[in-house]
Amino acid sequence: MGAQLRVYKRRIQAVTATKKITKAMEMIAASRIVKAQRKVAASQPYATELTRAVTAVATGSDANHPLTTEVETPTRAAVLLITSDRGLAGGYSSNAIKAAERLRERLAAEGKEVDTYIVGRKGVAYYGFRERKVADSWTGFTDNPAYSDAKRVAAPLIEAIQKETAEGGVDELHIVFTEFVSMMTQNAVDARMLPLSLDEAAEESTRKGEILPLFEFEPSAEDVLDALLPRYVESRIYNALLQAAASEHAARRRAMKSATDNAGDLIKSLSRLANAARQAEITQEISEIVGGASALADATAGSDK
Repeated sequence: MGAQLRVYKRRIQAVTATKKITKAMEMIAASRIVKAQRKVAASQPYATELTRAVTAVATGSDANHPLTTEVETPTRAAVLLITSDRGLAGGYSSNAIKAAERLRERLAAEGKEVDTYIVGRKGVAYYGFRERKVADSWTGFTDNPAYSDAKRVAAPLIEAIQKETAEGGVDELHIVFTEFVSMMTQNAVDARMLPLSLDEAAEESTRKGEILPLFEFEPSAEDVLDALLPRYVESRIYNALLQAAASEHAARRRAMKSATDNAGDLIKSLSRLANAARQAEITQEISEIVGGASALADATAGSDK
């Protein structure tokens, strides 16, 4: 019985140590969420105004440009998938991967070839294990992305959208990331970055009561759009990276809180079992003492006779 009690004590010590680790990870993730939220809020106005400027330029001109002009029969699309570099974040990366798979199937059903670009080790590992082709990938910055990381990711995508499909280019550019809604809600979403849907952008401006400005272009609308293209793509990717980072920290905090709570429940359960084992051991010892005393009393009574 003593051996069983020692086993319970060792398990309680191990679970307690694990609980301390998960609690620390929960607190770290919670502190990082606040910083990530601030970055998302700071990047949003720039991305919004840049989209508004592109919409205004495109609406006020008849320029044929990859930023705004849709191909009549698109045949190839690029999909940028944003996952995490680290685990212990619940279903964060798997949900983003599932959303990317659904998008790929939808694009394939429309007759489009899909070139996949991936951010994060989890996505790279998923596609690598299944021996799926990846056009390019980036790792090492998902939990704290900088604008320079967004520029690195955007460069090959901008190059692909500017090329003809016959030369390895693409007609559309899509992005799959996890949108940060609140501390408890994060949704894996997909969005088409290019060509920019002018109707949707105009409707958004109308909904907000905004009037798109009219511009005169120097030297031309095409040159203005050429200058705006990299900045637009970079800002959209940067905003998506920041939202994904905030979502990753929120998912990790939630997963670690669940692990901490489960560890607490397990410690209570093991403590009850240890107490029961200790009580059984004490009861057995008392029974042995009583039995020994009774035997001694019987032996003494027999000798007196």
